[in-house]
Amino acid sequence: MRLILKILAAPLVVALTLFVWICTILLYCTGMVLGLAALVVALLGVAVLVTYSLQNGIILLVIAFLISPMGLPTVAAWLLGKVQGLRYAIQDRVYR
Repeated sequence: MRLILKILAAPLVVALTLFVWICTILLYCTGMVLGLAALVVALLGVAVLVTYSLQNGIILLVIAFLISPMGLPTVAAWLLGKVQGLRYAIQDRVYR
């Protein structure tokens, strides 16, 4: 019975491992690109805040925060950590 469980869990563990690797690479690449985009949007937000409209400037600054490495990429890294924790939990439970 234990052997059948190990055989059934192996593809799931491999799939989760590949998913974590691919998402880690994507997260790293998009983090760099979004960091640069956040800088541009933040500078634009400050310029709009000073010259044009308070509301539009604040909206641009919030968008800049969300795409910065401290915004949505951090949430994605947290979720990726949870998926990796699930993979380790399956491995510990089945292959112990």
